[in-house]
Amino acid sequence: MKVFDFIREEIAVVRDRDPAIHSDMEVFLYPSFHAILHYRLAHRLYEKKHYFLARWISQRAAHTTGIEIHPGAKIGKGLFIDHGHGVIIGETTIIGDNCTLYQGVTLGGNGKEKGKRHPTIGNNVMISAGAKVLGSFTIGDNVKVGAGAVVITPVPDNCTVVGVPGRIVKRNNVRSPQEDLEQINLPDPVKQEIQDIRKEQQRLMEEIEQMKQKLNQAE
Repeated sequence: MKVFDFIREEIAVVRDRDPAIHSDMEVFLYPSFHAILHYRLAHRLYEKKHYFLARWISQRAAHTTGIEIHPGAKIGKGLFIDHGHGVIIGETTIIGDNCTLYQGVTLGGNGKEKGKRHPTIGNNVMISAGAKVLGSFTIGDNVKVGAGAVVITPVPDNCTVVGVPGRIVKRNNVRSPQEDLEQINLPDPVKQEIQDIRKEQQRLMEEIEQMKQKLNQAE
């Protein structure tokens, strides 16, 4: 792809997914734009085994943008990194098309594996702020990962994952994340469990009160 074609494509991606942007020129102020541009160049050099130069470019980009993308990672079309500071993408990470990452996301290893050490991310995946995906497993297509989640096991297609460790709380949510960039109103299994406990507690208290009334009447 020619440089100008890439720039036009990235402008379209950013304008489609960030409601705060008002003009094409603003894209050039986005750290994610520069991080991805440098990644594409560094990745080409990495594939040609110019490892030092590839890492030099990627580290300069990390220093200026706060987004660290290893040049060995394989990234598809349409990646959008919103805000982006603190994002880390490891060497053997594979990311599909039309994915969205928010600030503080880590696509890393678990420290125990060799070779393929980092996750494979499918198409149309949204990973919310502060989430960590650690290990050499696969996150399926159309998956949402909630803010702050820590995912350490595979996730099938069309699922929503929240919590620490990450748990699947919704399946077959097939809307693509770029059309539904909602990080907040995701299911909260801990909150639901607390609500269920409170309901059960209330039910038991009512039964106890009824038993007390019956005992008083018997006396």
